[in-house]
Amino acid sequence: MKLNFLQQAGAELGMRDSLAGHLTRTLIVWVGGVWLLCVLGVVWYVDREINHNFDSELVEVSHRIFDMAVHELDKLRLERGETRAPLIAPPQLFPTNAVMYQVVDPHERVLLRSAEAPPNAFDVPLAAGFANAEAWRIYTVRHPSLDLFLQVADPLDERRTALNRTLFGLIVPLFAVLPLLALVLRNVARTELRALQELAGEIAQRNGADLRPIRLPGLPQELRTVGDHVNRLLERLSQALDVERALAANAAHELRTPLAAARLRLQTALEHELTRHDVEAALDALRMLGHRTEKLLQLSRAESAASLTRTRTDLVQLAGTVAQEFWQDPRVNERLSLKVPDTEPPTALGDVDALAIALRNLVENALRYGRGRVVIEVMQPCTLAVRDFGPGVGEVALRTLQQRHVRHSSDRAGYGLGLSIVGTIVEKHGARLELMSPPPGSATGFEARIVWSPA
Repeated sequence: MKLNFLQQAGAELGMRDSLAGHLTRTLIVWVGGVWLLCVLGVVWYVDREINHNFDSELVEVSHRIFDMAVHELDKLRLERGETRAPLIAPPQLFPTNAVMYQVVDPHERVLLRSAEAPPNAFDVPLAAGFANAEAWRIYTVRHPSLDLFLQVADPLDERRTALNRTLFGLIVPLFAVLPLLALVLRNVARTELRALQELAGEIAQRNGADLRPIRLPGLPQELRTVGDHVNRLLERLSQALDVERALAANAAHELRTPLAAARLRLQTALEHELTRHDVEAALDALRMLGHRTEKLLQLSRAESAASLTRTRTDLVQLAGTVAQEFWQDPRVNERLSLKVPDTEPPTALGDVDALAIALRNLVENALRYGRGRVVIEVMQPCTLAVRDFGPGVGEVALRTLQQRHVRHSSDRAGYGLGLSIVGTIVEKHGARLELMSPPPGSATGFEARIVWSPA
């Protein structure tokens, strides 16, 4: 029993904290508030119309009875003689309407008063127009030819009663319909938010093993936008996971051999007397391991493209920076040359560090596999080229150069990653990698070009 009560309380609390519950409460408050403001506006309008109608009737009655009251005043004066005391009109003067009135002179001396009128009903200043006493609405009119004033009184309670009836007739239905309105709004909110619940359920099903795009037809425009953003996020997450898996696979493939070689060399050095040859062999194995690790990290960064920027890059300056790094090695200094255009240096939109990695890999491949001179050339309108004058490659091998872990020379150390890294970086920059063997105008050699549209 206690567990059921707690579960029910938790469900009610979840409903109160849900978007549907919050939306229902907000709609009820705002709809009820707007309805109440409309009711107050209607009450104000009805009050104004009621007062206007009562005042119009008061004016009409006053003009209709003024001459009758004057005639009755003259009649009573003749019958009783001239007197300064107020005369009380007989009750049969207006038998069908309980009209309270009095006739006064300019000195506020009462000449004639209805029998039903209280003594203080006309306690207002003597001036033509409307005035309010404590419980009466007074209308005063002056006779057009005689020096007389007629004052007609109407009780304010009648007006308040009419207004209260109107207000009661508007407010009571509001509070009677409010629970029904709350139920309707709750059902509407749940129905309209069902698509959001389905979208949340689809997102909850996604994990590292299931990154399929979300397909929910019939979503509203706002939720379609959310779904599109979630799909793009899933796509980026899938790419990141693919890069992670590729890095793990590449590391397992490429680092196994140099690790085994370094371990074997060091084990041999421990079992026998340490010789210079063993030390150099171990250093070569570790150097190879470091080189391959660097290549794998470059490839992982190129494939992720998470940190690639888009800035205007001077290709002449980029080529000069990369060439300067290689010229630090005396063995490369004589082989590598740089050729730049005489016109304004071309520029391209790209990540300087990533483009430097790509160009560095091209130069390393040219120095490793080519013979003799290697040329870095910057060409218009927006091209970087690395050319060597070695034996080149055949047509079949040319088509597989960008495949990973494929070595095309058995007498040179290679990892099959350099051109794959270059191709990935070039693709991320929206450019294209062109491979030619032999280069145009040469009988032998190999040339790699990075070509993209000018910035």
